[in-house]
Amino acid sequence: MFGIILLLATITVEGAELSVGASEAEAQETVGCLFPMSGRGGLYGRDSVAGIQLAFEHIKAQPYQSPPIRVLFSDTSSKASKAARQVRNFVRQNKVRFICGVVNSSIALQVAQVAQEEKVFFIGTDHASSRLTGGEPNRFYFRVNNNSEQSMRAAASYIRKTFIKGSAKNPLRLAYIGPDYDYGYQAWKDLRLWLNKEKVHYQVETVLWPELYESDYSHYLEALLDKDVDLVVNSLWGGDLVAFIQQANQTSLFEHARFANFDTGGNYEVLSALGENMPAGLILSSRHHNNWPETEHNRWFVERFYELTGRYPSYAAEGAYSGILAISEALRLAGPDADNDLIREKLASLTLTLPEDPDQFSSYMNPRNHQLQQAIAIGETVPDDRYPPARMMLGNWVIYRPAGPD
Repeated sequence: MFGIILLLATITVEGAELSVGASEAEAQETVGCLFPMSGRGGLYGRDSVAGIQLAFEHIKAQPYQSPPIRVLFSDTSSKASKAARQVRNFVRQNKVRFICGVVNSSIALQVAQVAQEEKVFFIGTDHASSRLTGGEPNRFYFRVNNNSEQSMRAAASYIRKTFIKGSAKNPLRLAYIGPDYDYGYQAWKDLRLWLNKEKVHYQVETVLWPELYESDYSHYLEALLDKDVDLVVNSLWGGDLVAFIQQANQTSLFEHARFANFDTGGNYEVLSALGENMPAGLILSSRHHNNWPETEHNRWFVERFYELTGRYPSYAAEGAYSGILAISEALRLAGPDADNDLIREKLASLTLTLPEDPDQFSSYMNPRNHQLQQAIAIGETVPDDRYPPARMMLGNWVIYRPAGPD
């Protein structure tokens, strides 16, 4: 634990003084990772560093050898212009061949463009806008976490099977609230796309767009309570979702309608921050769950993360872990001296067994859009004090695999 704290203390605003993995002399490949290390999103960066350290532990324990990798980190401060500059610095000063990370989708869109210009691979580990994997794929971009379309496809199937309403004569009355930037827009677009494909009859009562990092949700809560709705779908995340639920607890919103967040609502950092103030019965999901699946790999990941840091991991930790495993595996298969075409070929055909994978399933890359295909678990908040300070975790699971639900 002390080692991680010491390393994090060396990060500078512009530089990349923090490094993990192989030494500069031993490394056959260098990776530049971009995460927020300070401010409201700083936990994601700190958890990502620990997740990457666990990835190196996992790689070292394998019976085969992989090329030594050195990972450098830089603090984006959640600013797109700064992240774009950091990519160029990594490429030109540190000779990196891979960029990884990025939490915010708007920042990721710009980083993907710069990475393509610099002809380096960008392995996305946190952001979820489906714009990045829609249409003609970026030849240098690959994502190793669920995107908003995958989450909303599972959401639409869950809604169709869970809610009695949804017929032409009795449509589901729906409200949506999401952050006022690309991720929120894409999540709403993807939800409607898949509700229509699932032939769910629904009626949109209101759509609300609070700014990212909004502090006062009273106006939005009043607007939701003013409508007679069956389901409120929320796509806020992180501290924004925590603040929203805290303020909603002071109203009757959770008695007024069912509440769901199908992509990030069940993130451990949300459950942890709310503690006893997390209501029961909310419909939530996440890109990684500490209490599901109950596999040896996931138990090791969660318990070892706790040993290193003294806290349980957020989804960002497993995303960063996945990103380094993806890079390591591509380099192992292609060789560190391979050209970009061969590296791209290996990334496009990757199969990875990750902590979030249930038994008898491994995540695999879709070569057509460079989007990793993964199982999605949707649950409800239920009392569970095994992962303090959280007092609610998810249960009553419904699991969806890429080809359909279990």
